[in-house]
Amino acid sequence: MEESNINKVNLPEINKEIKKENRQLFISRFKSNHMLMIGLIIFILAVLASIFAPWITPYTPLEMDTSKRLIEPGSEYWFGTDTFGRDIFSRIIYGIRASVIVGASVTIISGVVGLIVGLYASYYKILDHILMRICDGLLAFPPILLALALVAALGPHLRNVVIALSIVYFPSIARIVRSSAVVVREQTYVEAMKSLGSSSLRIIWKHIAPNVVSPMIVQASFIFAISIITEAMLSFLGAGIPAPDPSLGNILYEGKDVIVKAWWMTIFPGGAIITLVLGINLFGDGFRDLLDPYTQK
Repeated sequence: MEESNINKVNLPEINKEIKKENRQLFISRFKSNHMLMIGLIIFILAVLASIFAPWITPYTPLEMDTSKRLIEPGSEYWFGTDTFGRDIFSRIIYGIRASVIVGASVTIISGVVGLIVGLYASYYKILDHILMRICDGLLAFPPILLALALVAALGPHLRNVVIALSIVYFPSIARIVRSSAVVVREQTYVEAMKSLGSSSLRIIWKHIAPNVVSPMIVQASFIFAISIITEAMLSFLGAGIPAPDPSLGNILYEGKDVIVKAWWMTIFPGGAIITLVLGINLFGDGFRDLLDPYTQK
């Protein structure tokens, strides 16, 4: 009897110790995950550059001075100037801001829509046939061609680029969510909740949704990166963010005609795209490893 009482007294302390050890293990794995740390640093720098762009850029991105056109990189103009005498460094910082806005907006919108579509498609067979066929139809088109067609219909504008890319990429998240949710739906505890009279809404959002968040987050990081690339491609083709507003894609477009004489107009914006996308991909891969209990770093 005394032993039972001792166990009851010590149980909260034991649980507290277990939670503390799990927290320490998570922090340890987080710090030892080099891909995650490098990707997180690049992503944070991009976000900070986007937020503080007006204060860290020496010139405004639209400020023109034709007397200083095509100046090579130096102490005055770190990344040189373009054909209109605009500072390339300032335009790239604002271009990164546009890329982060597009990537974050598309990821959030497509993630929310994909989560809703995938969950309800997995739970209701009638909706499954309808929603998944719509997703299959959208996935049948090459993403860049579908995005180009949607932006051409809506008009070249940052808002329309976000809408078009959200339509293009939400089906992939919906597919992943549905696949994970179908497995969860067949679990014994879900059937028990149905038997106890729990509402479908409660089962979907309280018992199924939490189990599909992890694979969705990993896919969301991929959507973030591919959205940045697609936006740059659309802007390069003249269907994305319209000039003179800076975008990494339209900066590249402006530099293609003078690539031999003014290499900095393509090298620096191209390097910004590569670094930003690489950082987000490293973060996504590292986060996937962090969520995997069988991966040891």
